[in-house]
Amino acid sequence: MSDMNTFWSVWVTVITLAVIFGCTWLLFATRKSETHKETTEETVGHAFDGIEEYDNPLPRWWFQMFIGTVIFGIAYLALYPGLGNFQGLLGWSSHGQWEEEMKHAEETYKPIFAKYAAMPVEELVKPENATGLKMGQRMFANNCSVCHGTAATGAHGFPNLTDADWLYGGQADTIKASIANGRNGAMPPWGAVLGEEGVRDVTNYVLSLSGNEVDAEGAERGKAQFTALCAACHGADAKGLAALGAPNLTDDVWLYGGSFEKVAHSIRNGRNGVMPAHKDLLSDDKIHLITAYVYSLSNK
Repeated sequence: MSDMNTFWSVWVTVITLAVIFGCTWLLFATRKSETHKETTEETVGHAFDGIEEYDNPLPRWWFQMFIGTVIFGIAYLALYPGLGNFQGLLGWSSHGQWEEEMKHAEETYKPIFAKYAAMPVEELVKPENATGLKMGQRMFANNCSVCHGTAATGAHGFPNLTDADWLYGGQADTIKASIANGRNGAMPPWGAVLGEEGVRDVTNYVLSLSGNEVDAEGAERGKAQFTALCAACHGADAKGLAALGAPNLTDDVWLYGGSFEKVAHSIRNGRNGVMPAHKDLLSDDKIHLITAYVYSLSNK
């Protein structure tokens, strides 16, 4: 994070020191130093529900504890960041400590990652390499579960990674490419081309491909429109095209829901699915282990 500008640096410094020294002054100003007595017959001058309170000074140990906190606070601010842009005499920073810890972790775990990176994914899924898969599972939880779920079963618009249905293919190399480079799935909207009646006809035809009960006449009309507009991506047999990420429409597996309304929405308005690339966030060795874990989910 960049340094704050001079005005705010001075503002923070002045306010911080003013609070510390103001509290110190108040502590001494209210101390009955002229008597050093632990008790007094004087009262605070007010009655609370008929009860008057003696104006006794703070116990000596309590007073000394306050002084200790002031000394600690000043020493801390001298050694560590806390006064605006002043970095402290020790030169410590949270970013620097993070880099040091990351360097230590890299030195400690790099040989372990290298060991598993040398193994093919198909080898990593074997029981004797369960430790590597657990490492991949933890990294999946940290980086992928926010979209695909902790159990990798997906959600609306996010693929289930535990079944055998893959948009781009379920081979190890393909999964690794998806994780490293991301994916951008785009289906164009056809509402303006088809009109509402045409959208309903194509929806009937698409749903009929997976054995759903539909309007047969509408499905027959929709078949010709599907062939003209949709077969280029989904194939003449509607079994999809992995190269484009176009889904198989015959298996009754739906990324955005398989009801008539949701399929019609997809046809009418199109879909845009984006999976972010992780090659700049994770090392190749880590992506390799995540790939192995994901691969194992549908190859048990």
